[in-house]
Amino acid sequence: MRDQHSSSHLAQLIARLDQRTAVIGIIGLGYVGLPLSLRYAEAGFRVLGIDIDPSKVTRLNAGASYIEHISSSAIGAALAAGFEATSDFARAAEADALIICVPTPLNAYREPDLSFVLATADALLPYVRAGQVVSLESTTYPGTTDEELRPRLASRGLSVGEDIFLVFSPEREDPGNPDFETRTIPKVCGGDTPACLRAGIALYSPAIDQVVPVSSTRAAELTKLLENIHRAVNIGLVNEMKIIADKMDIDIHEVIRAAATKPFGFTPYYPGPGLGGHCIPIDPFYLTWKARQYGLHTRFIELAGEINSDMPHWVIGKLADALNERSRAIRGSRVLVLGIAYKKNVEDMRESPSVELMEILRAKGALVDYSDPHVPVFPKMREHRFDLASVPLTAASIASYDVLLLATSHSAFDYALIAQHAALIVDTRGVYLDRLPNVVKA
Repeated sequence: MRDQHSSSHLAQLIARLDQRTAVIGIIGLGYVGLPLSLRYAEAGFRVLGIDIDPSKVTRLNAGASYIEHISSSAIGAALAAGFEATSDFARAAEADALIICVPTPLNAYREPDLSFVLATADALLPYVRAGQVVSLESTTYPGTTDEELRPRLASRGLSVGEDIFLVFSPEREDPGNPDFETRTIPKVCGGDTPACLRAGIALYSPAIDQVVPVSSTRAAELTKLLENIHRAVNIGLVNEMKIIADKMDIDIHEVIRAAATKPFGFTPYYPGPGLGGHCIPIDPFYLTWKARQYGLHTRFIELAGEINSDMPHWVIGKLADALNERSRAIRGSRVLVLGIAYKKNVEDMRESPSVELMEILRAKGALVDYSDPHVPVFPKMREHRFDLASVPLTAASIASYDVLLLATSHSAFDYALIAQHAALIVDTRGVYLDRLPNVVKA
C-alpha cells in the first residue's frame, strides 16, 4: 500500500509541476530567493514567498523592490501573476514545493553557522506534508541535507522518497551580472533518493533552461563548494602574484591582460583588496571544517584562504607607505574609501573587504569616509558599524582628502575627475593603466 501511495505522491507532484498548477514556496527573499520567486512567477506558477523580515514582506506586497538590480516593475509583474509575500510559516502547507534560500555564514570561530537553515527547517516542520518537494539551495558542507533535513522530515512520520521528496540544488546567482539571469544559469540538482531526484528535476525544469542532475545531495553540495573554492584558490594565486609583481615594480594587471590573450589554458582572475560576497570568502571554510571530520587537512585551500585574508592588511601597508613618502601618518589622515559594496556596480555589502579596510584604518586613527553611489547610507551589519553616508564626488571633496582608497571599481565613478584632483590614490583594482605621480597600485 505504501508503494502505491508513494508512487501516487510523486506522480501527482510531477503532474502539478508539469502543468504549472503547483504552488511554489520560497523561504528567504534575498539575493537568491527573490530572483527565483520572480522567475517562477514569470513561468506561470503561483508563488508564495516567505521571509521573517516583515518590512521586506510589506515592501514586496506593495510592489517595491529593495534590491538595486531588481526593478519595482518586475515585482509588480510578479504580483500580477500571483506572487505573494508573507511572514506566516503556517502557509507553507499551501505549497507543493518548499525552496529554502537562507544565509549560511561563518561563526566567530570561522566554522559553519547553520542556524538560519535549521531555524527555517524547524519553523517549516509543523506544516510540511506528504506530496511536497523540499529543496535546500543554501551553500553548505556535504552531508547537510541528509544529516540535518532528512531526520527532521522523518520525525514528522514522513518517509523521504515516498511521502515527501528532498533535494539539494545550489544557488548560482551573480548579482548585477548582465550576461546571465536565473533562467539561463544551469541548475545542479541532487536527490536524497532516485524518486527525490525526479521530483527535483520536475521542480526546476519549468523555470530553468538546463537542469544538471547529479547522483546525490552530497555530490550537489560539493559541486557548489568546488565552484567557489576554484575561484578562491585562483584569486589567492593572483593575489600572491600581485605581491611578487609589486616587489619587482611590475603592474600585475598589465601582466594579466597580456596572459589573457592566450586562447587556451589560461583563465584570467583579478587581484583585489580581499575577498567579498556571500560565497567566495566563506565556502572554503565549510569544506575544510567537514574534511577535518575525515582526518584530512585541506592545505591548498587553507593556504589560499590565508593569502586572501591577508590582502586588506597588505593594502593598508601600501597606503601607509604612500602616506609616509609624503611625510604623513595614517593617524589623523583623512581617507576616502571609494566603493564599499563587495563587487562592481551592485549595492551588495556581504563580506565586503572595503569594510575591513575601513575598520583597520579607523583602528589606526584615520578619519574615514566613503563614497559609493550604490550605498547612499552605511547599512546595519552584524559585525560592523559606521555612522556614515556616501560622500558626493566633486573636485572640492576629492581634494579635501589626504588619500583616496579605490576599493570597488564602480562604473559610475568619474576616474578622470578623481585623478585630476586627488592628492593621492591607492588603486586596488587596476583602474589606472598609466603610471601617474599620484597613483599607487595596491
